[in-house]
Amino acid sequence: MTIAANALYILAFILFIVGLSGLTGPSTAVRGNKLAGAGMIIAFVGTILKLVGKQLAHDGDYMISWVLIVCGLLVGTAIAVPLARMTKMTEMPQLVAMFNGLGGGTVGLIALTETMEYRGFRPDLIAEEAGVAGTSTILTATVIVGSVLAAIIGSISFWGSLVAFGKLQGIIPGRPLGLGKAQQVVNVGLLLLSIAFAIVLAFQVGNFGNVWWMLGIIIAASLLGLMVVLPIGGADMPVVISMLNAMTGLSAAAAGLAINNTAMIVAGMLVGASGSILTNLMAKAMNRSALNIVAGGFGGGGSGGAAAGNAEHGPVKSTSAADAAIQMAYANEVIVVPGYGMAVAQAQHAVKEMAALLAEKGVPVKYAIHPVAGRMPGHMNVLLAEAGIDYDAMKEMDEINGEFSRCDVALVIGANDVTNPAAKSDPNSPIYGMPVLNVADARSVIVSKRSMSSGYAGIDNSLFYLPQTNMLFGDAKDSVDEIVEELKSM
Repeated sequence: MTIAANALYILAFILFIVGLSGLTGPSTAVRGNKLAGAGMIIAFVGTILKLVGKQLAHDGDYMISWVLIVCGLLVGTAIAVPLARMTKMTEMPQLVAMFNGLGGGTVGLIALTETMEYRGFRPDLIAEEAGVAGTSTILTATVIVGSVLAAIIGSISFWGSLVAFGKLQGIIPGRPLGLGKAQQVVNVGLLLLSIAFAIVLAFQVGNFGNVWWMLGIIIAASLLGLMVVLPIGGADMPVVISMLNAMTGLSAAAAGLAINNTAMIVAGMLVGASGSILTNLMAKAMNRSALNIVAGGFGGGGSGGAAAGNAEHGPVKSTSAADAAIQMAYANEVIVVPGYGMAVAQAQHAVKEMAALLAEKGVPVKYAIHPVAGRMPGHMNVLLAEAGIDYDAMKEMDEINGEFSRCDVALVIGANDVTNPAAKSDPNSPIYGMPVLNVADARSVIVSKRSMSSGYAGIDNSLFYLPQTNMLFGDAKDSVDEIVEELKSM
């Protein structure tokens, strides 16, 4: 049984890696996700085989263990599948944050269970469980270190993800909620408290009181998770979600180390490494470091009603769907810039129809994707792919930025902060230095937006006041539908 289980683990690891590599491109992402999912099922079967093998070898009573695992899988599947199917694409970031948090919380519970299971990490019990003769200090140290890391990182990820979910869902204000200058002092204090509890726990090996020290670690780390994410503004949520995802992977690897489960170690490290790389890439796309974001980002769900302009920039010009349709019908090229407003309005299918009509008139349409557009990594890519838009038409920021100066019309649908020219021209702007899409270079800009309210970063967008910019006010889907009807009548 053990040999068969290890063989299944190796197969699962191969599928994890191949599946993860498939996620590097939109055209292979679905297949990659399915392969990784198949790998997880195989790893699950391998774990059950190991437990059944030990049961048959009379190496302890594992019947309850594997039965509980199967029951947990069935219950989790019964909850997760309907929830995922009912979740709208606009709410997908919240679902990702919630599922990610549940992973971190589960790891924290595993750490607590390990402490209780071994009555304060007694070396003889740990060695007996692992099948090692006598006692093993190294083995005990491995279990302690793995459990402590799992408890700290998992708890931070769980509560941090809950805060991210609350901000994305609107339950918690998107603006930074912190303690000002005292924030970092509190954060460092909570981290040091967690480490102090861990040190005491390590030197109390064999003492059942370690359960209370482990609870102290979990509580301190949980508070740290809350205090780290609450001060981060909504505009930084895509990076935060990616970072919390990486932390959940690392905590799972630590838990695998504690319970001697190879599948958890490998899967956790893959998630942790890939999440860390993605976090770094997204932070670079904002011209900031991940540490800077954690230390307190800008942002807050900007509000405010429609305005005709402001004293600094002057008035804005509005346009109609008919005028927008005429401009695009006679353009040499149209670049669509999607944002969260398109996701909220579910306008991607209307955009696909509009692009098809323009293509019939000989007008090529491309889509400019900013790395942090939307509320999670790849949000816009997923929405456009759902509508059946060709992957090759989706261009990343570095690839498309040079084309704006050559295109006649740039149509911005619900994007705000990622198109703000102030990031390049205004040193006093909170987003100064953040790479943005060069929409301002287009000969004509049409911005589809409900009102003049600011974006998630809570700052005004100077793009709206440029001479070549016209505002198309209204719901994004309704506006694009009107453009479609105008194009059909031409």
